[in-house]
Amino acid sequence: MIQPKAVVLLSGGMDSATTAAIALDAGFEVHALSFRYGQRHAAELAAARRVAGSLAICDHVVLDVDLRTIGGSALTDDLPVPKDTPLSRIGDRIPATYVPARNTIFLSLALGLAERLQAFDLFIGANAMDYSGYPDCRPEYFEAFARMAALATRAGVEDGRRFTIHTPLISLSKREIIERGMALGVDYSITLTCYDPTADGVACGHCEACLLRLKGFREAGLEDPAVYDGLGSERKRHPGE
Repeated sequence: MIQPKAVVLLSGGMDSATTAAIALDAGFEVHALSFRYGQRHAAELAAARRVAGSLAICDHVVLDVDLRTIGGSALTDDLPVPKDTPLSRIGDRIPATYVPARNTIFLSLALGLAERLQAFDLFIGANAMDYSGYPDCRPEYFEAFARMAALATRAGVEDGRRFTIHTPLISLSKREIIERGMALGVDYSITLTCYDPTADGVACGHCEACLLRLKGFREAGLEDPAVYDGLGSERKRHPGE
């Protein structure tokens, strides 16, 4: 039996690492895709390489797409990353860390790679539960993208093939994501979730991504194995509150 191929978007964070592990566990031959897009948290690429190696992913492609030219985000411009947002308020509005059309750009490039590989399954670690409210992380967005993929590719038009956009984390809390990943043997110590890490790749512990990650570990009753800049154990257990 031929092993089906899948393209997995791999940022090096907790969610994408879990998603890659889920794809592997489902029996897919995983081709990981990461992006060097001018992000201030470029240390995530080193994390993506660590995750790909840890999971023994057969192929890992890194594409250069400089979104600094477009700008408009705290992740690509010289704008402050929101810090210490109360947990109850995260997701109330689209934050400054939103990158205009990022998932559409990334998924379009992933679709091109997938069509070339004849891989009709794409995985992305999007989450619409414990998240910052990004519009391109919602189920209806991914449903629309799958419809577009069928119309925009030769495989879809000539061969009638359909691309499935897998979002296995879409309705999970961070606690549930962590528990799923732990069951699959994901090494979270090598991941980087932070939007504003130090120059040597240490998480800040104060941005919304860090706060949600720490919340998930706390609710799971586990110690986050990641290193945080200047965070003592007490602060680590009670972020954003």
